[in-house]
Amino acid sequence: QVQLVESGGGFVRAGNSLRLSCLYSGRLPDNGAVAWFRRAPGKEREFVGAIGRSTDITYYADSVAGRFTVSRDRTIRTVFLQMNSLKTGDTAVYYCAVAQRFGVRVADEYDYWGQGTQVTVSS
Repeated sequence: QVQLVESGGGFVRAGNSLRLSCLYSGRLPDNGAVAWFRRAPGKEREFVGAIGRSTDITYYADSVAGRFTVSRDRTIRTVFLQMNSLKTGDTAVYYCAVAQRFGVRVADEYDYWGQGTQVTVSS
């Protein structure tokens, strides 16, 4: 069983940066991934980026590539989402999730979810 707790959300002006944290407990799947998703009001849940549990290789959605970075600090069991050059379209609830397999981008492939943290970007 894996438990995830996100933090770091808040209000920010467009163009600025924000860093989200996902503290995990329990054992991550050996070949799995820890990902960030987001859900904007009235929209479907969207894959943002992820990091491999054993490789630390990252992959991203096209909409955030070059602006967002996923990283992990194993010593404190935390995965980060560094968000730079934020846009109003990045406003959403951001979720941390864990999948059994690396490379997946579909929400249904993820077995464990956090409660989410709200990010609001104003113009």
